[in-house]
Amino acid sequence: MPTASRPTSKDVAQAAGVSQSTVSIVLAGKWAGRVSPGTAESVREAASRLGYRPNLAARSLRLGQARTVLLVVPTLTSPFFGAVYTGAARVAAERGFGVVVYPWPDVAGRARSPFAATHESIDGVLASSMAVDALTELRAGPGPLPLVMLDSDPADQAPTVNFDVATGIRAISAHLAALGHRHFGHIAAAVDAWTFRTRGEVLAAAVRALPGGELFREATAINIAAAREATRRLLARPSRSPGRPTVLVCDDDLIAAGAYKAARDLGLEVPIDLSITGFDDILLAEALEPELTTVRLPAEELGAHGMTALLQLLDGHPPDPVSLPGELIIRRSTAPPPARGHSGGA
Repeated sequence: MPTASRPTSKDVAQAAGVSQSTVSIVLAGKWAGRVSPGTAESVREAASRLGYRPNLAARSLRLGQARTVLLVVPTLTSPFFGAVYTGAARVAAERGFGVVVYPWPDVAGRARSPFAATHESIDGVLASSMAVDALTELRAGPGPLPLVMLDSDPADQAPTVNFDVATGIRAISAHLAALGHRHFGHIAAAVDAWTFRTRGEVLAAAVRALPGGELFREATAINIAAAREATRRLLARPSRSPGRPTVLVCDDDLIAAGAYKAARDLGLEVPIDLSITGFDDILLAEALEPELTTVRLPAEELGAHGMTALLQLLDGHPPDPVSLPGELIIRRSTAPPPARGHSGGA
């Protein structure tokens, strides 16, 4: 039985009533300003209906491109970076690019390339939550590979797509101040990254601005067990204020989960004895009991905007910086502080 032949760009052109060059322009994502939106939509519809897929290997040889982007993240265990990948891969696929994910922990020093010939294997790098300097060796070659940084220091010499973490922390601080909290604990990520430095600096400034405001900080690795121990240390620390902190501001939701465990260890009830907040709004935030007050960051949108910026850079158009807003999600883990002298638990 004969097999149906694979549709070609000529078939798509005939179905859409356009030239083959127009098909190539549209499916390469370079149609803006060259063909009308209606024509572009007709080409995409015809390609989808016929099941046409560009021959990326042939195109790569023709254009001298690998059509592949390297996404560097600190870890693969966090749901946050899974969402970043989803957004980046979606935009890349629309332009016929693939995405290779490469975990490189922030404590591992300068990243080494996973490829024997990096410049022949990838066209650019998208990196999240790390410093540009960590990528120097990875990008080295005939010319530095194009780079876009996510959730990273905008002062670095690279295009950035960031979250507005400062506004997110201010929103948390204002919410807690309105509830009456003045004695804050900060369970801080022990990661030397712009995003966490910013969270700490903005929180400290917000607490200083409160009459009688006090802030106590304890650093932790970003995992539940370490955060549990860091929280126990902070709550056991002697303080000039009457009693322990009435609220813990955690740098992310995994850290907040560890804080919940520590509170339970000490016989403290959330939020009656101790309020707790997180940051990111991963699925865990709603699985905790009580559900966690946190800042929702659009991680998938971060990946999508980052990939769009990198593809613009590959097209020779330097992208503008982008700052994505977060959203304060108030749930049941925050309440007014306990009455003076009441510390709950043991």
